[in-house]
Amino acid sequence: MTTLRFLKGHGTENDFVIVPDHDGVLDLSARQVAALCDRRAGIGGDGLLRVVRSAKDPAAAGMAGEAEWFMDYRNSDGSIAEMCGNGSRVFARYLVESGEAAPGTMAIATRGGVKTVHVPADGGDVTVDVGAATLPDSAGIEVALPNGTRRPARNVNMGNPHAVVFVADLDDAGDLRTAPPVTPPTAYPEGVNVEFVVDRGPRHVAMRVHERGSGETRSCGTGACAVMVATARRDGAELPATYTVDVPGGRLVITERADGGVEMTGPALIVAQGDVDLDRLTLRG
Repeated sequence: MTTLRFLKGHGTENDFVIVPDHDGVLDLSARQVAALCDRRAGIGGDGLLRVVRSAKDPAAAGMAGEAEWFMDYRNSDGSIAEMCGNGSRVFARYLVESGEAAPGTMAIATRGGVKTVHVPADGGDVTVDVGAATLPDSAGIEVALPNGTRRPARNVNMGNPHAVVFVADLDDAGDLRTAPPVTPPTAYPEGVNVEFVVDRGPRHVAMRVHERGSGETRSCGTGACAVMVATARRDGAELPATYTVDVPGGRLVITERADGGVEMTGPALIVAQGDVDLDRLTLRG
């Protein structure tokens, strides 16, 4: 029997299997990650967070001087992702609750670079500095809706790619378990997260999202940041600007500072821990 210790956490119901691997000795395959994230035959999650010291992982060794810990994030299908906003808050909460880090501000290494996270000592909402957005050319990028119409998308990169689409009603997005068709196909050669957005009030929007490699999720932190940036540009908002972004799993508050940095604040909770027998997982694919 091969036993793996795990925890379960979520941020606005974007949920993760957390695997402590401080010394970088685990070698989980994509099939094993997908099996662990399976909601019927595994633990269940939108993704997996492997907690490893930066110096112990080749992907993060170059950041070890800035951040002790590396968030090795995998989508629920086992594929590698550059960054996860909600995941970074949950990751930091784990570090504090496990005693690996003190409350306050800490640096975390990700494939999208080093991110700064603030975990308050009182257990309240966690803030992550996601970094500045980049706005690649959006000309000609469209997303197909189930009713046959096509809507223009705003191209926003938050360390991972996003296509932000404004719609009249969130139901217009249809079933987001499969990826909405995005054209031209060359715009996102490695796939894209697609956000559908409606207005709720002044500087207040709501969204649904198809996350690349995971399907529709209850929340996407970098997606909410991309939505905030796209909406602020649409509105002609002066920076700094703060928007409330409602997701199916709760509410996030996003601020784009005058220097272009984007901060996201929201809940992060560890809700369970246990052991799983890897030999009993059903490996597919």
